[in-house]
Amino acid sequence: MLRRMITFMQVLVSGFATGCIYGLVALSFVLIYKATETVSFMQGELLMVGAFAVLALNVGAGWPLWLAALCGVAGMVVLGAVLERSVLRRAIGQPHLTAVLLTFGLGMMMRGSVTTVPAASHSMHRLPFPFAGETLTVGPVPVAAEHVAVIVATVLLAAALTLFFRHTRAGLALRACSENPRIASLMGVSVSRMHTLAWALGAGLAACAGLMLAPVTFVHLNMGLIALKAFPAAVLGGMTSLPGALIAGIFLGIAEAIAGLMLPEGVKDIVPYALLMIALLLFPSGIGAAFARGGARLAR
Repeated sequence: MLRRMITFMQVLVSGFATGCIYGLVALSFVLIYKATETVSFMQGELLMVGAFAVLALNVGAGWPLWLAALCGVAGMVVLGAVLERSVLRRAIGQPHLTAVLLTFGLGMMMRGSVTTVPAASHSMHRLPFPFAGETLTVGPVPVAAEHVAVIVATVLLAAALTLFFRHTRAGLALRACSENPRIASLMGVSVSRMHTLAWALGAGLAACAGLMLAPVTFVHLNMGLIALKAFPAAVLGGMTSLPGALIAGIFLGIAEAIAGLMLPEGVKDIVPYALLMIALLLFPSGIGAAFARGGARLAR
C-alpha cells in the first residue's frame, strides 16, 4: 500500500511539472491572442528554437549555462518582436486565416532552418543543468530534481508576470490594449507597440518553456510538438484568461500522468483532447470564464 502511494505521489509530481510546461506554452498562446486576436501556430517551434539557441551558446560557444539561458531567451524575445514588425503586422485587418497561415508558415521555416544543421536534426542533446539526474526526497517520496526545478521556475515566472502586469506601465498598457484597443489608443497607448510587446513576450515565454522541458525530455527537433497539448490548455482556460491557461495546463498534465498510470499504454496521449471536447460541450466559453462567472455570483 505504501509503495503504491509513493508511486502515485511521484506520478502526481511528474504530471504537475509537465502541466507547468503546458501552462507556460498556453500562457504564450493566450497572451498573444488577448492582445492581437491572433492564434499563433508557431509557439512550438519558438520553444524548440529557443532551446537550441541556448544549447548552441552553451556547448558551441562555451558560454556559462546561466548566461546562455539569459541571452537565448532575450534573443527569442527580439525574434518575436522582429517577426511582428516585419511580417505579422501585415496580417492586421485581414481574415483570421491569414494570420494562422502566416504563423504556421513561419514555424515551418524555423523548423526547416534547424534541420539544416545535421547535429540538431539527427541527435538528442541535454543541457548540463546541475540538478539533472538528481533525486530529492520529500518525506518518504523520492522525486526527480528537474521536476521540482520546473515547478519552482513556473512559480517564479508566474509571480514575475503578475508583478509586470500590475505594477509596470508597459504591463498596464498591455492589459488596457487587451481589454479594449480603441479606448486604450484614446488614452495614449500605442496599440502597435503593445502588439509588438505581446509577440515578444509570447516568444520569450515559449523559450522559457523550452528551457524547462530540456532537462526532462532532452533538446531535439520534435520537442515543440508539446504545443499541441498546450493549445487545449489555452482553450480550456477560455483563450482570454492567463491564470486560467496556467491552471488548465497543470490540470491536463496531472490528468495525463494519472491516465498513464491507471489506463492502458497510449491512452494518456488522447486525454488532453478528450477533456477538451468534454469541457467545450459543458463550458463553451472556457473553464476560466466559468470560474470567473461563479466567483462574481459568490461575490454578489
